[in-house]
Amino acid sequence: MSAYPAGAIERDRFILERRPPRPAHDPWRAHGVIVEDERIADGTPARVATVFLTGRECPWRCLMCDLWQFSTTDGTPHGALPIQVADARRKIDQLGGVTRAKLYNAGSFFDPRAVPESDYDAVAASLRGLAGLIVESHPTLVGSRTERWLDSMARHAGLAAPALEVAMGLETTHPDALARLHKGMTLDTFAEAAGRLQVMGVGLRVFLLVSVPFIPIDQQVAWLRRSVAVAWQCGAGVVSLIPTRPGNGALDAIAAEGHFAAPSIDDLERAHETTLAMPRPAGARVFADTWDLERFATCPHCLPRRRARMQTMNLEQRILPRVPCTHDPEPGSR
Repeated sequence: MSAYPAGAIERDRFILERRPPRPAHDPWRAHGVIVEDERIADGTPARVATVFLTGRECPWRCLMCDLWQFSTTDGTPHGALPIQVADARRKIDQLGGVTRAKLYNAGSFFDPRAVPESDYDAVAASLRGLAGLIVESHPTLVGSRTERWLDSMARHAGLAAPALEVAMGLETTHPDALARLHKGMTLDTFAEAAGRLQVMGVGLRVFLLVSVPFIPIDQQVAWLRRSVAVAWQCGAGVVSLIPTRPGNGALDAIAAEGHFAAPSIDDLERAHETTLAMPRPAGARVFADTWDLERFATCPHCLPRRRARMQTMNLEQRILPRVPCTHDPEPGSR
């Protein structure tokens, strides 16, 4: 019998007891800013800054989550996020050319204990002049606070408010696997939240996992296809493929029981190619997450070229020839 519990309270305990120690973080300082090129809906590249904010941990303890290690246990102090975002905006402006931003707070932007509503106006004021903004949220939190955030952006936008896009983790449409990921949502929950975003005129970005726990290896690609199709049906403008990262304790425990196998770089490449080959709405894009790829690669010789290939595919939205590598022992990856 599996040690992974069936009940929600027991799963919380299972996940928490297996976490490594949480690093200490200053809630008044962001983790950092990176700038990357990203293809937007009209097919052109845009400079996008990702701001990694420090704030309260997400109240949901998903089985695969490792973002908690970049968060705090206490509620985000009032006034902390405006300082973080204002400092990040100064850095962004010094770099030049950035037209869009992602505010990623290792949780849900519409969680009031992670992003106090009293800070909305001050944060929005620091975003003046940007063409687009992406935030993350759990589907159940999309609603009235999303509307209030839109109001704050409109008040402080100047000529035009940034176009808002909300990134939500669907992860998979496999019903059993989705339930066992302990996300506190169903496919219906997700679809309802996507519908609310459409009514508000807010864009949707969908995160899907590559190598989903509890799905047999020989079924992974088929379920990825089904999940991508549902994301497009829900109105997604972007599907972002995230390799499931081991190392949070809970994933390692279920891997030992045979319920999870960490993805290889070849798995991510195959998922990227599979998704790009599928029909999708006009302007919709597929992105493979290329951060931290060294965790999934077995060959340091070809890794830079394989990363560059995926980044180019992200920008051009077409499948490029695989990178040959005579050093790589990974079956099927040459």
